[in-house]
Amino acid sequence: MELIKHLQWRYATKKFDTTKKVATDDLQKLKEAIQLSVSSYGLQLYKVLIIENPDIREQLKPVSWNQSQITDASHLFVFCNYTEAHSEAIDAFIKQTANTRQLDINRLNGYGDFIKEKLKEKTPEEITSWLKSQTYLALGNLLNACAELKIDACPMEGFEPEAYNRILRLNKQGLNAAVIAPIGYRHEDDHTIGLAKVRKPITQLFDVL
Repeated sequence: MELIKHLQWRYATKKFDTTKKVATDDLQKLKEAIQLSVSSYGLQLYKVLIIENPDIREQLKPVSWNQSQITDASHLFVFCNYTEAHSEAIDAFIKQTANTRQLDINRLNGYGDFIKEKLKEKTPEEITSWLKSQTYLALGNLLNACAELKIDACPMEGFEPEAYNRILRLNKQGLNAAVIAPIGYRHEDDHTIGLAKVRKPITQLFDVL
């Protein structure tokens, strides 16, 4: 299984080579991998910012615990969840489904109503948690795709979401920065290269009932 080999190769890169950039073709493949991510009900209530601009990244570095990956990586992915699950977004998804599959939209309206009713059952806190969780599903696809392409990545929660929201003007778009991932190529001086992975044994991690 090639995926296992790819996952064994990858690690959370601490130091990137500033001279190496991810090619446009590979970047497109990463976008497609994220696009194909699973999400609850298929809604994909998030947006992904790919930040290349060095000035913006310099602004983000201090609110990212001054971690060098923010400015040294080839690109910075910022996964942003929508802060509300608006009915309009569900209606748009139902319409897109009908158009894509060439179905009568009236056959799908019941499913749209079902989604709306299930979301109404959640508390505001549950909605916030649910929306943020969707971004991590997409992040997983990014990391796996990067590993296959031998592109390094470092998923990070070490940043100030409110500062990101302000600098990137996300609040005006109804978005919230949930998790980030610089990508690029490892520097040969990264002290974490080659360290053995520390993972629980399979016998501890799984129970079969």
